[in-house]
Amino acid sequence: MASSYFSLEEFFRSEATRLTKLAPTVEKTVSRNGMSEGKSVQINDWKNELALFMDSDINKPAWQNSYRVDSTDRLLTYTSTDPGLRTQKISIEKDENEKVKHIAIFNHASNMLYQTEEHLDYYPDSLYQIDKQQQVRLIGESQYSIRGVLQ
Repeated sequence: MASSYFSLEEFFRSEATRLTKLAPTVEKTVSRNGMSEGKSVQINDWKNELALFMDSDINKPAWQNSYRVDSTDRLLTYTSTDPGLRTQKISIEKDENEKVKHIAIFNHASNMLYQTEEHLDYYPDSLYQIDKQQQVRLIGESQYSIRGVLQ
């Protein structure tokens, strides 16, 4: 089946391969409920590091007509028409050479036990960030953030 939408899975698989070869040092900061810890690291498994981005891919046959597509010269946006889908919005910004400059993803999931929101940002060759807010019944609210700055 030909992809009807931009394939996040393909894009991030090739980024994982590229970054594995490049082996950049990453200034990584992890925060949980306001408490942060940062250090310089080498990422050994980029596929795993970018898994949340790959998991937001919307190229599933069942979702063929579940996203509204808006595009301008350099911006492509997919907005879910089904509030029940996890990935609600994807924005892909390209430069004048059609190279991806920024990908922003908004995921949302909820049921009787929990509600979670994720904001994912990816700037090739410079930064990736994952912000997650979770509300779990009986446990309360938690906020997580992972920020990686490529050196």
